[in-house]
Amino acid sequence: MHQSETIQVGDRVEILQPSYLVGKTGIVCGKEELSKARSGDRWLVRVIPDEFVVSLTIDEFRALDS
Repeated sequence: MHQSETIQVGDRVEILQPSYLVGKTGIVCGKEELSKARSGDRWLVRVIPDEFVVSLTIDEFRALDS
């Protein structure tokens, strides 16, 4: 199973890229909506404890064990 199939809203993740966020923890907020017709290949992740949201591809983060 590919990681994108297992990611769910609320999952805790470790950020792997970009370099200024490497090692930080985030919470998945959902898939980024590019238009009303389709979702993109990017995920919105809230960086904690910094409390801002970044748009990341599936290769830029990894799910943490619950």
